[in-house]
Amino acid sequence: MAAEVDPLFFDPLGVDPGQARDVARWRRAERVRLAGLREGLGKAGRAQVSDRIAGHLGRVLATRGLRRGCVLSGYWPIKGEPDLRPTLTDLHCAGVTVALPVVETRAAPLVFRSWTPETKLVRGDWKIPVPSPAADRLVPDFVLAPCLGWTDDCYRLGWGGGYFDRTLAGLTPRTIGIALSAARLPTIFPQPHDIPLDLILTEDGVATTRPHK
Repeated sequence: MAAEVDPLFFDPLGVDPGQARDVARWRRAERVRLAGLREGLGKAGRAQVSDRIAGHLGRVLATRGLRRGCVLSGYWPIKGEPDLRPTLTDLHCAGVTVALPVVETRAAPLVFRSWTPETKLVRGDWKIPVPSPAADRLVPDFVLAPCLGWTDDCYRLGWGGGYFDRTLAGLTPRTIGIALSAARLPTIFPQPHDIPLDLILTEDGVATTRPHK
């Protein structure tokens, strides 16, 4: 979480230090609040949200060009994130190549490695289950990004590690933020390193898309 320790980590030349630290403090407080909101749903509430998002996701992917042979990066849910693993299994069975993101180097872009329901996983960063280094390394056509918070202009508030922003700075997949409807924010006070997603999907459906998309 280098950006949380030093807000100038991503852009040492272009940000006022005081303003960057104010934003970092605000984001830390919002992460606590939004994580509590998610926790407050309870196990049954989170399962219902996951099912509703999954019900929308297939249609959204189809209308945006996902087809057999495409590579889609999902994620392994942590800390109450919507659980879309059944959908990833369905997509694999339908001929989509599924990957999971892996932190192989701290403070560096993510690596994407192939996943199937039979893949043996190992403990990765934050003890998140990930494919082993023996799994094929892939470049995704679509990326699902779990969001703690989101904005109408498709900015994402995550856990603060900066991995998705570093990754998307060098890749151009179609990006879909997965979020709770109630986690909408007026702004995240975007910094130079923040990269907006293409759309945000919640339990209520597509919440917002980037204007130029």
